Amino acid sequence: MLNSYKATLKKSLSNLLDKVLQQKPNLTLVKVADGARDNWTYFTKELPEGEEIVDYYHAAEHLKKAFDLAYGENSAKSKEKFSTYRHILKEEPGGVEKIIKALAYQHSKHPRRSKLKTELKYFRKNRLRMNYAEHLSRNLPIGSGVIEASCKTLVTQRMKCSGMRWRCPGGQGILTLRSIIQSGWFDCGWMLLSVTYRAKVNMVSDNVIPFSSGKGNIER
Repeated sequence: MLNSYKATLKKSLSNLLDKVLQQKPNLTLVKVADGARDNWTYFTKELPEGEEIVDYYHAAEHLKKAFDLAYGENSAKSKEKFSTYRHILKEEPGGVEKIIKALAYQHSKHPRRSKLKTELKYFRKNRLRMNYAEHLSRNLPIGSGVIEASCKTLVTQRMKCSGMRWRCPGGQGILTLRSIIQSGWFDCGWMLLSVTYRAKVNMVSDNVIPFSSGKGNIER
């Protein structure tokens, strides 16, 4: 469940990643996320070195928004430019530089469109994480769709049904059980969880009705 600055999630991810890399030290670490600053602060400062990639489909959404701002939302010209430049961004080496050049030109024509400037800054800020053609040539992932689909089946389908409201303790209990079921780790996970629900019961002799030791009737 939610907590401040996603501290629990980050700690769990770091611990899991450390264990994986201990077993497979030669793996190529690829960090894929959208452009949120908090994600990249964590990935860069707290995780081992690896390839950093802004999710291509998030980048494409920003590209679509930029052309809509320049040519009009869902206009024929915007659709045409988006169709051309999204392939450039994904498939051409240095494609992001062509995107930046095109958006900088549009901003020079429309300097008062502050939202267009914001989209231009997005690509400039993340240009080093948008070498999609190079990443694809190395068979590296450029999208976070698999993880987002997992979030949908793990969280959304269970926690966001009509009328549902959750507090942190109850919601975390459901998410913990659902995660170990979906991951196929239920037996192992339940062994760990069940320990926390066990309590020692002390027998009090004057408050116990003994059963018969023989095969006859129960003593009353």
